Amino acid sequence: MHRVGIIPFDTRDQLIAVLFVTSQTRGRWILPKGLLKPGESHIEACHREGFEEAGVQGSVLEDFPITVPVTKQAQSGKVTVPVTYYPFLVSEQAENWPEKDRRQRHWALLQDAERVAYREDYLEVIKRFEALKPWITEAAAASKAPLPEEPTPGR
Repeated sequence: MHRVGIIPFDTRDQLIAVLFVTSQTRGRWILPKGLLKPGESHIEACHREGFEEAGVQGSVLEDFPITVPVTKQAQSGKVTVPVTYYPFLVSEQAENWPEKDRRQRHWALLQDAERVAYREDYLEVIKRFEALKPWITEAAAASKAPLPEEPTPGR
């Protein structure tokens, strides 16, 4: 069954860091993902999964979806499911979140992400995310830019 996930990231100058979480079953470094709830949009699922699994809030860059097949361990053995990941610009990281007791978090610079996400599934996601770097950094900068002040009447 199709899942939706996020690539939580932040930027500083030209550097991009990606946030990984551990899987619940095997403790591997993964990206947050999950099933859509009935009536839930992809964007709503991104926000929910980001907070539940990683304790992050931010902005979904919905113009840059990346869909890849991901292998998952199930009771019946390994299954492959399509997952659509969205870049997710992190603006807040909570100290407490719903799955804090079951997961760890780890920030990695984009150029080091391959060493963290050693599984082929995630390497493909990271490679595609990296290929979008110019547009993602531009969108992140626009998202972080302060809003222009509204002119005050009578000034």
